[in-house]
Amino acid sequence: MRLLLRSVVAVVATVALGQFVSPVAGAGESTGPDGGAAGVAWAAAEDGPQTYPNVYIDWDVPITMSDGTVLKANVYHPADASGRPVAERTPTVLNFTPYTKLGSMVADSLLSVPVLSDALVQLARNVDFAGTPISGLTDLTKALGGGLLRTFTVDRKLIESGYTQVVVDVRGTGFSQGDWNLLGEREQLDTVETIDWASHQPWSTGDIGLTGISYSGLNQLQAAAKNPPALKAIFPVVPSRNPFRDLVAPGGAVGAGFMPMWLAAVNGGKLVPDVASLLQGRFDMAWLASRLADPFTFVDALLDVFLQPNIDQLSPKVRELLDSGSDLRRAWETDPSKITVPTFLTGGWHDVFVASQAEVYRRLSVPPGRKQILIGDGYHISNGNESGRPGQPPRMDVLQRAWFDRWLEGIDNDIDTYGPITMKEEGGGWITAAGFPDETATEYRRMYLSPAPSGTGGHSVHDGSLLAPPGDGVETLTVAPGLTGLCSRDAAQQTIGVVSVLDACGKDSRIWESNGLTFTSAPVDAATTISGPIAVHLDTIHDAADGYWVATVNDVAPDGTSATLSSGQLVASLRAIDESRSTRLPNGDYTDPVPDLSLNTRQPTQPGVPVTLDISIAGVDAVLQPGHRLRVDVYAGNFPKGLPPLAILVDTGLRPQHLLLDPAEPSFVNIPMRGNPGW
Repeated sequence: MRLLLRSVVAVVATVALGQFVSPVAGAGESTGPDGGAAGVAWAAAEDGPQTYPNVYIDWDVPITMSDGTVLKANVYHPADASGRPVAERTPTVLNFTPYTKLGSMVADSLLSVPVLSDALVQLARNVDFAGTPISGLTDLTKALGGGLLRTFTVDRKLIESGYTQVVVDVRGTGFSQGDWNLLGEREQLDTVETIDWASHQPWSTGDIGLTGISYSGLNQLQAAAKNPPALKAIFPVVPSRNPFRDLVAPGGAVGAGFMPMWLAAVNGGKLVPDVASLLQGRFDMAWLASRLADPFTFVDALLDVFLQPNIDQLSPKVRELLDSGSDLRRAWETDPSKITVPTFLTGGWHDVFVASQAEVYRRLSVPPGRKQILIGDGYHISNGNESGRPGQPPRMDVLQRAWFDRWLEGIDNDIDTYGPITMKEEGGGWITAAGFPDETATEYRRMYLSPAPSGTGGHSVHDGSLLAPPGDGVETLTVAPGLTGLCSRDAAQQTIGVVSVLDACGKDSRIWESNGLTFTSAPVDAATTISGPIAVHLDTIHDAADGYWVATVNDVAPDGTSATLSSGQLVASLRAIDESRSTRLPNGDYTDPVPDLSLNTRQPTQPGVPVTLDISIAGVDAVLQPGHRLRVDVYAGNFPKGLPPLAILVDTGLRPQHLLLDPAEPSFVNIPMRGNPGW
């Protein structure tokens, strides 16, 4: 009966919007980035009249885990006109958050006030700083209208349409008891047990979905890989399958911008007491005991990383982090091939977790349609900033609703014909694709780093060229650590988009390049696509027992603007490659060299002795327009995106580093290309 009523409501909504289409229009056809006629119906279902008029909330519902620890959840039910929860069983959507459900409740309360919600939408639509030095601010404000807040907090439209939504404080955070297990095995078991609990509640049909962004997205992938029987679909927004490699210590350098702020925020939030229970005389003393026992989770490890100068005296926790075979590292790494439920991923080319998002899609054990990915040209907090307008993808909440309608309710709404890969090409527009990268049309080719001047990088430490054949002569170029990376796209990425407000940092690398080596190609004759992971091979020399190298791949416009497409970094002593994870071409060139990142395989450098490094650059899909150039930048530092642990930084001595350019042992970028650049 509910499904029949929802179908009638959907038709009424589309008519009310003046866009009547069949809810299953275009069945079996690719819908394009905006979803076509089906996309109009998805938006109408989310924005129009709903089946139920109200939402009823059960506050701080206790959920007891198998070890006796009690998690707390807010349960949002569809309700009738009098505000009472409906008796009918509904599908259930869970969101596990370390950011406290109190925060979700406050944000939801504000968004549920029409005047405030409308004000946010109007802000997103009308604030436009295009043409100013802070045009990046527009990208952030547009995210407010892209549905991201509803996937982060609570989607009342989803609930009113006939879903129950449950927001759960992760163990050791919010009002839940226990020690924060930070994506560990116990936390993963909590998620599986809560899914089972929700499926057996009297208000649930037994069909469970998972949603949420960032940490909640990681949590979804971890739980889905364990295949709980009640789980039917997931909608992870900006997730990661391997947070250690993506964010904690990419290339062996610790995220010095994001990690301290994030740990401070979560640890601070988990110390906020349940004031209501305190006033009512039912305060949870077990909650207090757990907070006193573990007030600052992982902060001790972070301090040890940045303050301990002796590598032999690093704490056991840090040594476990820096051991690729440890239980902690294995717990943090999800195997997407074990996921068998329909999965809709969203990400961004400059998201902190971009290095693993496309890989998750490729490795999922479900066919296209049942797996989908949407990748925009944005940052962690601006995901969806290009959504909801003509020719662009539907909003996040619209896609989420369509996904759960299809896989939890069984409504044939054509969401499985969307994509399956929908992405914004950097330097181009929105496209749909069957695969990323398109291996049938993309060919890897070497472009060699040459000391010969290109005439375009006079602002850098050295203006070199990027050539199809190796150049002549042997030359050694020197680059030193510096702080110009504070104004860079990598700094914007590490600060989840904050630095991108400044165009000179988020959209142009020339300030950063003033302390780097640049190698620039001739302009391309025709549109040339770069699609897939990139590898940079460097022949280096150090003056100390270690070094820290960074490489970026850039699109240089005719006016000189140098836009970073993607980047990678590597601590020289952690250069040992894990061949089981890496990919090569038949000629032996790496396409994705994955370092082991373990103290067990650390190899200090010898001063004056050449060392080859293979640096993995996160995959991208970008178009070099006619007249644009390809550039590779090389740096000796990347603060705040990365800072080697002090015990390793001491070994570098913060000394200058040297790039040896020798045709006999060339340095090059191995880049996946499609088109005819005319080089």
